[in-house]
Amino acid sequence: MQDFIRIHEDDNVAVALRPIAGGEQLTVGPYQVTTLEEIPQGHKFALKPIAEGGEVIKYGFRIGYAKEAIPAGGWVHVHNLRTALGELLDYTYEPVASNLKESAHATFQGYRRANGKVGVRNEIWIVPTVGCVNSIAQALEKKAQKFVGGNVEEIIAFPHPYGCSQMGDDQEHTRTVLADMINHPNAAGVLVLGLGCENSNIPVLKEYIGEYDEQRVKFLQCQDVEDEQAEAMKLIEELATYAGAFSREEIDASELIIGMKCGGSDGLSGITANPTVGAFSDLLISKGGTTILTEVPEMFGAETLLMNRCETPELFDKTVSLINDFKNYFTSHNQTIYENPSPGNKKGGISTLEDKSLGCTQKSGSAPVKGVLAYGEPVKVKGLNLLSAPGNDLVASTALAVSGAHIVLFTTGRGTPFASPVPTVKISSNSKLAGHKDNWIDFNAGRMVEDKSKDQLAQELFDYVLAVASGKKVKAEEAGFHDMAIFKQGVTL
Repeated sequence: MQDFIRIHEDDNVAVALRPIAGGEQLTVGPYQVTTLEEIPQGHKFALKPIAEGGEVIKYGFRIGYAKEAIPAGGWVHVHNLRTALGELLDYTYEPVASNLKESAHATFQGYRRANGKVGVRNEIWIVPTVGCVNSIAQALEKKAQKFVGGNVEEIIAFPHPYGCSQMGDDQEHTRTVLADMINHPNAAGVLVLGLGCENSNIPVLKEYIGEYDEQRVKFLQCQDVEDEQAEAMKLIEELATYAGAFSREEIDASELIIGMKCGGSDGLSGITANPTVGAFSDLLISKGGTTILTEVPEMFGAETLLMNRCETPELFDKTVSLINDFKNYFTSHNQTIYENPSPGNKKGGISTLEDKSLGCTQKSGSAPVKGVLAYGEPVKVKGLNLLSAPGNDLVASTALAVSGAHIVLFTTGRGTPFASPVPTVKISSNSKLAGHKDNWIDFNAGRMVEDKSKDQLAQELFDYVLAVASGKKVKAEEAGFHDMAIFKQGVTL
C-alpha cells in the first residue's frame, strides 16, 4: 500500500494514505520532507513552506489560503487553512475539448416497458399524493407482500410529508417529483394513493403525469370509498398481474442512466472512489449511455471545470445559472454559501469547500457536459448531465432517481445505510470502511491505493453495475431499505 500521494505535479501538499507519525522522513517527488507532527489518514501535509496568505494547491488547483505560515512537513487542515471563495462570480467560457472515444457495446438484462422505456427493476410502487395517507400506504405495503413472486420483485410504499399546505414553486416541485416517480420505468405498476382534500390531489396530479397506461397506473382517493385498504388491495392485485407479464430481456447499455452522488466524504474520496466513478462515467458514456451529476453546492470552487466542458455556450450559460441560482438560494435565506464541509468531512481530512468540491467533481470524469437539468426535470439527452439539487444525501439521490436514473452510485468515506427509490450502490473510498461495514458497502474503491488501478476498478464497477441492472440486489435492497426525500423550498401553511 502507498503511504502518501501527491495528486498533481503542481500540488504543494500531499495526502497521507495511512497515519504518518511525526518525525517520519519522506521522499515525495522532488521534495524531501520530515513530518513535524502526526498526519491522520486522508489528511494533508505541506511539501514546502507556505507563507501566511499563500495558496494551498491540491488536485492542481487552489483549495484555500494559509491562515498562518505553514512549514514543510506541517499538518494542513482547518486550523491553518481557510476558503478562498467569494459570493457570486463572473465566468468566462473557455471550452475544453474531450478526447473520449466510442467503445464496444455492452448489454444487460432489463425490462422493456410498453412505452419503450427501460427499467432495471420490476416493482410495484405505492405513491401517496399527501402525507396524510402515509400510514395507509405503509400498511398496504405489508399486506401486499403476498403478491411478490415470479417476476414481481418488490412492492414498495414511498411515504413523504408533502402534498398539501404548500405554495408556489415548493408545491410545483412536489407535484413534479411525484409525477416523475409515477412515470419511472423501474416501477412496472403504480398505485397512486390520494386522500381527496389535499392541494396536490389526484385530478391535479394527473395533469403533471401526462399520458399513462391505465393497466400500469391505478388511482384511489381514500375519502371516496368505504374501505380504502380493501379497495387498494384489489388494485394492487391487478397491478401484480400486469407486472408479472414482464420478463427480463437483453438491452444495450446505451439505455442505462446512472446517477452519481457522494456523502460522508473523507480525504480519500477524491483520490479513490470519486475518480473511479468518473472513469466509470466515461466508460458508460463511451458506450452511448448517460450519467447525471448533482449536489450543486459541492460544485462551488470547482464549477469552472464543469463549465468549460459544456458542449455549447448555451449549456455554459445554463451551468452559470445552476451555480448562481443555488448561491442566491442560500443568501435569500440569510445563510452562508460556504458552510461546507461537514464535521464528518473535516474529521476525514477535507478542510475547505474547494477541497471537497474538487474531489466531488472527480465523479464527472472527462466527458463533455451534454445537458443541464432543473430540479425534477427528466433527462433528455445522452451523455453527462448536470442536475440542480442540494447536497443532502437523501434529497439529492431522490432527485437523481426522479430525473431518470435507474441506479445511483454513492461514494462514501464514512459509510451510510440509506437507500433511494432506485438501487443505490455504496462505494467506499477506503478498505477499512469496506471491511467494517460490509453490510452497507457494495464496492471497495479503496483498493486503488493498494493493488488496483483506476481503470481496473472502473471496469470492475461497470461490470458490477451491469449485474445490478440485470437484477443483482445491492446491500440496501437486501436490507429492505427504500427511501424518498423531496426538496422542501418554501413556507408551510
